[in-house]
Amino acid sequence: MKLLEGKVAVITGGSRGIGKGIALMYAQHGANVAFTDIKIDDAALELEKELSSYGVKAKGYMSDASSFEDSEKTINEIHADFGRIDILVNNAGITRDNLLMRMGEQDFDLVMKINLKSVFNLTKAVQKFMLKQRSGSIINMSSIVGLRGNAGQSNYSASKAGMIGFTKSMAQELGSRSIRCNAIAPGFIETEMTEVLSEEVKSEWAKVIPLRRTGSIKDIANTALFLASDLSDYITGQVISCDGGMHL
Repeated sequence: MKLLEGKVAVITGGSRGIGKGIALMYAQHGANVAFTDIKIDDAALELEKELSSYGVKAKGYMSDASSFEDSEKTINEIHADFGRIDILVNNAGITRDNLLMRMGEQDFDLVMKINLKSVFNLTKAVQKFMLKQRSGSIINMSSIVGLRGNAGQSNYSASKAGMIGFTKSMAQELGSRSIRCNAIAPGFIETEMTEVLSEEVKSEWAKVIPLRRTGSIKDIANTALFLASDLSDYITGQVISCDGGMHL
């Protein structure tokens, strides 16, 4: 059963990691996929081919999610190319970790701009189309640290916590037009960012997770599939922690 047959999804930061995993999951379930990234390199072009192999339309767009002008231009292009937009996944993000005493203003501002301002940019750009359709699902990729904080990640935690507040506000603003807005808060997920960690470190993390394992990109993609599909059509304004029980 294909849960997203004929729908059009936009995924920011979609050419690698969690974004790529969501793009592939959506394509497998029949969605046409537009993904954005700061550059369209060989990996992005290869992803286009992989997505298209599922019989859907797929295209990558070079776009700076932290720029309002660029985001609006890209969303307009996508709508012109695909005809509609049913799903937006705000996934673009970076880290610039450091203790506050060593964190520079530039590192704080950059994380807030890319992680949080991008959510404003893309949501504002896409809402005009969803409002006309009177339907849509917006999914914001938050984090467990947006719920409980983390030493050395004050900028990242603040951006992800801000995303949660934005999610709940949009759920209230857009709900009357059948547009849903939810957030996913991943826990310890094995991605390119965690590959540098030793197996010993990963094992220690797993010990504090009730399910006794680290998460996979597929775990997040499954959650994003649920929130994009009609299976969750009475769910909005929620934060789903996909973390194996780390934050209880």
